Amino acid sequence: MTLLAEAAPEPLCYGTVVNEWICADYFRDRSDELTSATAEHLSITLGAVALGLVMAIPLAVMARRSKRLEGWVLSLSTGLYTIPSLALFPLLVPFTGITATTVVLGLALYSLTILVRNTLSGLRSVPDEVRESAVGNGYGPTRLLLQIELPLALPVVIAGLRVATVSTVALTTVGTLVSYGGLGNLLASGVKDDFKAQIFAASLLCVLLALVLDAVLVVVQRVLTPWSRAGS
Repeated sequence: MTLLAEAAPEPLCYGTVVNEWICADYFRDRSDELTSATAEHLSITLGAVALGLVMAIPLAVMARRSKRLEGWVLSLSTGLYTIPSLALFPLLVPFTGITATTVVLGLALYSLTILVRNTLSGLRSVPDEVRESAVGNGYGPTRLLLQIELPLALPVVIAGLRVATVSTVALTTVGTLVSYGGLGNLLASGVKDDFKAQIFAASLLCVLLALVLDAVLVVVQRVLTPWSRAGS
């Protein structure tokens, strides 16, 4: 037992005696656990935002047809955001089970309040003369939307996507309610056990993940909208 203890000494900054917030030993010793939680957090975030965008585009297209439809769509997307996750996730469980799908779908619904509004604003920012010129050149509604309106609306859409993505990174932590919270699982267990190093590490990785994804979206916007760079 003595030899074993000497071969594997207790970490200097976390354990039964010490409990520090910033601990390099924790990052080294729990690297596999942190990597797995971060990968799950990332996959849930990306899945939720992608699903939210897929739902937001047709809703925004529908909403711009009339003020009445706009009111219904915006009320629905905003209303969904007011439902606490503690209530929303259990409502989804009978249909999706206790799986990552429950979290992805719930977070996608939450993202609609931002994505629908920004997509609608982006579509309405396209000048009328551009639409009229495209129609005059034989563009039908679908081709007009896909080749003219959505590309020109991209700066506004991606601005909303950035906000929704950063928000979803934070909200993914509540997925711990159904055991699929990524870094949120580490946060929850860290708070329960007063494990300061784990709380700090999970929180730090959440912040870094949000910053990295936001930076990636900035690059994507610059690549997809070269005309906006030319004018700046």
